[in-house]
Amino acid sequence: MGILSRFKTIMSSNVNASLNRSDDPVKALNEYMRDLNSDLGKIKAEMASMLADESRARRELDECQAEFRKLQRYAEKMVQDGRDDEALRFLELKAAEAKKEISLQSAYDQSAVNVKRMRQLQDKLSADVGALEARVLEAKGKLAASQSGQKMNGAALGALEEKAEQAYYEALAIAELQKDESSDLDERFAELERKQAESPADELAELKNKLNNRD
Repeated sequence: MGILSRFKTIMSSNVNASLNRSDDPVKALNEYMRDLNSDLGKIKAEMASMLADESRARRELDECQAEFRKLQRYAEKMVQDGRDDEALRFLELKAAEAKKEISLQSAYDQSAVNVKRMRQLQDKLSADVGALEARVLEAKGKLAASQSGQKMNGAALGALEEKAEQAYYEALAIAELQKDESSDLDERFAELERKQAESPADELAELKNKLNNRD
């Protein structure tokens, strides 16, 4: 019966529960996806054969039922014509077709059940694939958001570091400038004080020179 032999197992499986119980969800996810795709491939292959069996069983059943109705009409016609022997022969053939119909009906019913179950399996596995793909997309979205957040945080941190570094160097430059300016001012004040201190002596020396020249 192929994959239908696992009908109950597949239909009762819970992909999300299996992944949540796994110690290695990534490994479990890959294995689950591989198994699902394999089973879907088997379903596709077996479905074509089952649909052909169902179609053939339906056709054979329809032909048998048509033959049954035809023999019934022939038997009734023979009775109307007073040909009872021939009517009896048609009724015997009709009885054989009735037995055949029972067998064909059973075969068709089983084929229809198999096709129905196969479609249920296909729907179940397709839903499981969809659920897994949704979880993969969700995981990728969270990863992308996390990576984007990390990049943004990294950029913000880099900007702050750059501003801090710039402020540090500006502070050093200002301190150096203030130091230079203070040094110049100190020298200028010292020079003025020196000139002020030396000025009377210069004037006295100048007067002495003038007096000596007069003498």
